[in-house]
Amino acid sequence: MKPNRKVEGSSRDDASILFGIMPVLEALRSGSRPIERILLADGKQHKRIREIIELAKQNRVPIRKVERNVLEKEVGRQANHQGVIAIGSAAGYANADDIIEDLAKKNESLCLILDGVEDPHNLGAIIRSAECAGVDAVFIPERRSAGLNETVSKTSAGAADLVNIARVTNINRLIEDLKQAGFWIAGASGASERAYSDQDWSGKWALVLGSEGTGIHRLTSEKCDVLVRIPLYGRIESLNVSVAAGVLLFEAQRQRYRAKISNHQE
Repeated sequence: MKPNRKVEGSSRDDASILFGIMPVLEALRSGSRPIERILLADGKQHKRIREIIELAKQNRVPIRKVERNVLEKEVGRQANHQGVIAIGSAAGYANADDIIEDLAKKNESLCLILDGVEDPHNLGAIIRSAECAGVDAVFIPERRSAGLNETVSKTSAGAADLVNIARVTNINRLIEDLKQAGFWIAGASGASERAYSDQDWSGKWALVLGSEGTGIHRLTSEKCDVLVRIPLYGRIESLNVSVAAGVLLFEAQRQRYRAKISNHQE
């Protein structure tokens, strides 16, 4: 059995696939390659599968139970997947707790929280903008989000390897942790009456962007300190989320840069 291969016709362009109980188990034990998520077939679980589940939880790798035909579509009917497939990540994730601990020591910081951006092209474009804007970290949820696959890596033009990207289990808990570290939280919402350019972005801010279709989840929105909008002047009602990210991040950095120049001149 081949432990990993490229799957022709996969919905994840050039995604690295690892299949079979022992190959997946060894990858989790050794940490030799980043794993994006694990797919398990529904049904009876071998004791090794239970070990895979436990190691995945320890390594914060999401697990999804699926019908066996889903696994067959990923690796082909002839592959002996033994009911388990690991989908490789194009880049590794940073540790969210370590990032927050480091940022708690800073007087000024800018972070990005993505509340369910599922399109990998959008995620890659956002990460690229975040790197160009000098963002300290990007946080994404384990579920209902694109991960660091090959499409994201390519779309980010290499930025995925340069930005601190952390995956978290609960965005609302992350927001509370960031507040404890001295951050203000701003959510992007078309329903807000406050224009993004009227907001003072000095200090420590985490900007929350929602999914392409529904925006920020209600509970997440309620935890934000302020909601801001980007005024639109055409007939289309919303910007692509990756474009919105660039507009907001560079306005924040523009204000910070002007403040530094002003203070220097004084």
